[in-house]
Amino acid sequence: MDVSTPEAAAAHFAQRPDAELLYLARHASRYPPAVGAAAVAELQRRGLVPEAPAPPPPPAPAAASEPDETWGQVLLPVLRGLFWPTRQCWAVPVLIDLNLLVWLAMTLSGVSATAPTGHALARWGSNVTGLTWPGQPWRLVTSLFVHGGITHLLLNMASLWLLGVLLEARTGGGRLLAAYLASGVAASAATLWYHSGGINSTGASGAIFGLYGLLLVLLLSKRIALDKWDRRGMLGLVLYLVLSNLISGLTGNIDNIAHLGGLLMGLLVAVPIQLSMRRV
Repeated sequence: MDVSTPEAAAAHFAQRPDAELLYLARHASRYPPAVGAAAVAELQRRGLVPEAPAPPPPPAPAAASEPDETWGQVLLPVLRGLFWPTRQCWAVPVLIDLNLLVWLAMTLSGVSATAPTGHALARWGSNVTGLTWPGQPWRLVTSLFVHGGITHLLLNMASLWLLGVLLEARTGGGRLLAAYLASGVAASAATLWYHSGGINSTGASGAIFGLYGLLLVLLLSKRIALDKWDRRGMLGLVLYLVLSNLISGLTGNIDNIAHLGGLLMGLLVAVPIQLSMRRV
């Protein structure tokens, strides 16, 4: 029996009967290693014993864990999106920038940053009975960008940012801007109509309430893709914010009529907007 080379062993065992090969394989420890290996190889070639499974591939090296983001890395994109228009979100940053620029210009001109006088607000475009209609109707729009101090401005801009970013991603900047301005003008007009004895009103809150109305219609018409529970939760949150703001407006120097006028216009313009949208 010549098993001096693998080829010679294979040629020899190819001529042996199955029983002999099985015996050699079963008692391989009694023979040189080459004999047992050659017998097993021939049995595998004949399909009498299964081939040995391939060894498992070596485990992949563990991926290096990404370093934790710092607060700066998290907040920087948020702040950039708050003030810097992008192709995906441009209307909200533009509105926020305009409001901030008007307040900054007023402050640099000598108007109080925290408590401007009524005369100063009127000079900068507030909504004033006897001035707005019929002589200066542009005040219906300019009053949306004039605020009675930094606190008034920051509260409105925070609301505009939270609502606006949520809506613009779904409606697009053009639709959001149209709803915002239409609601703001309606809020200013409602204020003049209701306060027939005289009013000097400022601020973006009427236009922001219009965005609340737009969001309510989109949620109810299911133009925003959410599951049942998320939709109910979002509706509850929006209704809570609307009602809490209206209730807080019952006291203090807050113009709830402007809020209601903006909300109603937001509900109205939301109908053609949601009809023109794909479900997103």
